[in-house]
Amino acid sequence: MSLKNDHTTTCAPTRAPEPALLAQWAFETLVDEALLTPKPGLIDLRSQHAHSDMSLALMCTSAHTLRPWFEALAHTAVQHQGLFTWRARLGALGREAEHAMLDATGGVNTHRGAIWALGLLVAAAARPAPSLTAITRQAAQLARCPDLFAPAQPPNKGTIACKRYRVNGAKGQAQAGFPHVTRIGLPTLQHRRNAGHNEQQARLDTLLALIATLDDTCLLSRAGPTALARMQAGARQVLQLGGSTTPEGRIALTALNTVAKEQRLSPGGAADLLAATLFLDRLHHHFSPSPSQHDRTSKA
Repeated sequence: MSLKNDHTTTCAPTRAPEPALLAQWAFETLVDEALLTPKPGLIDLRSQHAHSDMSLALMCTSAHTLRPWFEALAHTAVQHQGLFTWRARLGALGREAEHAMLDATGGVNTHRGAIWALGLLVAAAARPAPSLTAITRQAAQLARCPDLFAPAQPPNKGTIACKRYRVNGAKGQAQAGFPHVTRIGLPTLQHRRNAGHNEQQARLDTLLALIATLDDTCLLSRAGPTALARMQAGARQVLQLGGSTTPEGRIALTALNTVAKEQRLSPGGAADLLAATLFLDRLHHHFSPSPSQHDRTSKA
């Protein structure tokens, strides 16, 4: 599935929001992603699914814990510094945020991927930019810049999956400017809204579009390429049947939920990119000249 960029990726903020506001949006997007129901294989209002060590309350606690760290990441952008210095500061703060998350969750990795993706986007958005495209390009530049002071660490599951299955993973997504967010996430979200779907339906179909197209290292590290292909095919089938708004699509989604739960499959990478999509969507609508469906539903 491929979708061309629409105006949501090119309309421009001409001034940067305050760091506190960017941190609030990052926090809200993590909570919105957690509350979205029904999500195949992911924590939601119904179930823990593939995560015996997580709960909805833990996800919300983690998001709340990370809010001041997102604000600190945004503040680095308003300081005058070179790219390497900026990147090193972001890396140090990101590691501190991860430690805070693990302390708050009793050692459970709830949002490591989101700290990476949203952290880069929050920092990039804290500087004035002519468009969302410019912001994602700035985030990509930061992601490609080496962190000269990063301590040596053992590879995590995502890194191992990237090497084993030769996929890009979260690091590659960021270094490329989040193409799944700009080319699939944002256009799908806007398309579903324009079609008259409510906000939860639009977001759920956006998640399914991301699952259907992403080489999700969370799925690969848990169960390998066969499981990834199964989840991708299941998400495509739901969308081909009309998505979450049609009876046929809901039946297919229920079947996908069952498979994910029984086989403990969790598309965590797609969930992180949904949060990134919702963050950039907030950024776009903050500068929109008129109220949108998103503005009305998010305040409900």
